[in-house]
Amino acid sequence: MSSPHEAEKPAATSFDRPADTGSGSARDDLRYHTGRVHITARQRGADLTALARLVLYVPHALASLAVVFAASYIVDVLSGPPWWVPVGCWTVSGALVFHRPCERILARRVFGLRHPAPQEEETLRAVWREVTARAGVDGSAYDLWVEDSHDINAMTTAGHIVGVTSHALRALTPARLAGVLAHELGHHARGHTWASLLAFWYALPGRLVWRLLRRLASRVERLPTGAAILTGGLLGVALVALATATYGLIFLPLATPYLAAAVSRRSELRADAHAAGLGFETELVAVLSEEHEWADRQPARAKPRTLPVNESVFTRLLAEQPDVHTRLHHLRKRMENRR
Repeated sequence: MSSPHEAEKPAATSFDRPADTGSGSARDDLRYHTGRVHITARQRGADLTALARLVLYVPHALASLAVVFAASYIVDVLSGPPWWVPVGCWTVSGALVFHRPCERILARRVFGLRHPAPQEEETLRAVWREVTARAGVDGSAYDLWVEDSHDINAMTTAGHIVGVTSHALRALTPARLAGVLAHELGHHARGHTWASLLAFWYALPGRLVWRLLRRLASRVERLPTGAAILTGGLLGVALVALATATYGLIFLPLATPYLAAAVSRRSELRADAHAAGLGFETELVAVLSEEHEWADRQPARAKPRTLPVNESVFTRLLAEQPDVHTRLHHLRKRMENRR
C-alpha cells in the first residue's frame, strides 16, 4: 500500500498474492467493527517519518531551486519575464498537486487508476465508511479509485486519493479489505502521502538535470582522447569545487536512496500501527500470513534467484517495504500487549 520518488512513487504496500473470496455483505462482515473507538480532532498530521522524508530531500530541493533560478535568469537576460516570476511560480506550484482536479489527472494518467464500477463502488464505500467512522474522520474527504490488477494491493497518493486493486475487491472479505484500507488511511493521517509527493515534486527539476548530465557524461567516451581528458578534468575540478564549497554536502544525495528506503519501511510499520490502533490488526495479520504462505508454496522456478551476498545486502537496504516477518512481529506484539 503505498505513498511519490524516482524512485518514489506514492506510498503503496503490497499484498501480492491470491486470496480466498469472502461471502456476505460488507455490513454483515464488519458487525464487530461498528462504533467509534478512536476519535481524532485532526484528520491529518505529520509523524517523524513524514518529516524525515522532507528533511532528506532538502538538498534535492535546493538543487532544483538552483536549476530553476539558472533557467529563469537566462530567460530574463534574453528579454523574458523577470527571473523571480518563474522562480516564484515554481516555489508555490507544490500546492497545485493537491488541487482536486490535478489529483484526478495524476490518478488517471500517472498511476493508472479508474473510477470504481457501480458494484465495486458499493462494496468499497461500505467498507470505507466503516473504517473512517471507526477512525472518527470524514470519509467523503477522500476519493476512492480502482487499479486493474491481478495483485492484492492498495495505495495512497496526493492529498485525497485512496486506490485499491480490482483483485483485492474481489478476493478479500470486507473485514480484511477494511484492514488494508485502514492501513492506507494511516498513510494519509500520518502525513506520509503528502510528504512523499512534495519531496518528489520539488526534487524533479534537479533530477531531470542530473539525468541529462549522466547522458552527456556517457558520451564523453565517444570523444577524441584529448577532448575526453579535457572534459573529464573540467568536470573533476567542478566537482571538487562544489564539494569544498558545500563542505561535502553535495554527496549527501548519494545516500538519500538508502535513507529514504529506511524511512519508507518505517512509515509502513507506522501505517500498520495506525490500522492496529483502530482494531484491525487481526485482519492485517491474516492477509500478511496468507501472503507469506502463498509465497512459500510457489514453485522454486517462480521464486527469485539467490543473489550474491553483497548484492542481497544492497537490495535489502533499498527495499521500501519491510519484510513480512517484521510486519507480523510488530502486529502480533501489539495483539499480545492488548490482551
